[in-house]
Amino acid sequence: MFDKVNIVLVGTTHPGNIGATARAMKTMNHRNLRLVNPLEFPSAEASSRAAGADDVLAECRQFSSLEDAIKDCDLVIGTSARVRGIPWPMILPRDCAKKISEETYSSVAIVFGKESSGLSNEELQLCNMVLKIPTNSQYNSLNLAAAVQIICYEIYLLITNLDSIEYKQNEVAFINQDKMEQFYKHLEECFVQIDFHDINNPKKLMHRIRRLFNRAQLYESEWKILRGFISKIQEKVKKK
Repeated sequence: MFDKVNIVLVGTTHPGNIGATARAMKTMNHRNLRLVNPLEFPSAEASSRAAGADDVLAECRQFSSLEDAIKDCDLVIGTSARVRGIPWPMILPRDCAKKISEETYSSVAIVFGKESSGLSNEELQLCNMVLKIPTNSQYNSLNLAAAVQIICYEIYLLITNLDSIEYKQNEVAFINQDKMEQFYKHLEECFVQIDFHDINNPKKLMHRIRRLFNRAQLYESEWKILRGFISKIQEKVKKK
């Protein structure tokens, strides 16, 4: 799926932005970069800003016109931050990702214009639709590489089907319910010992405590810390 997505930069004036774009792309597993009449490329500045994505720069393709850069693409999406006089079908980055993943396109181009002015109306006329990134209405200036990464991120998220990230712990496993009951009994004894809890008039304290720790789901090491902490409190109380 990633292979069919082509990031096309038209008339980029600063070589550093080309390098930063390559870095943004590679971070999101995109590799196909196409350049249309860049002001300066190849460039040491571009390589420096690529920060390890030199392979994306080395494999990028250069074209003398946007028409040539997109002629093998069956879906062309232009990007624009400005409101145009002539309306084009508009989509958001997330819609763009869905469009690419759901339809049977063989090659897709996502086109970015010059840093200062974006795509011209003539260039937009070569596009099937226009993508707009929602921004602060009072300040909508996005760096080129940042704009590329936002779109590549949405595509990456959808293709890899990452609805959430599982945080991997170094712990072996959660403790079982038997140990949790031992913990609750120990904690309640401590509460009574320090006059924090009246077993003759319990109200809902232990219910709330159970809800709290059941929600937390303790690991073995955490359980041991809490048991040790409770025991230390009990020792201090007994010495008084």
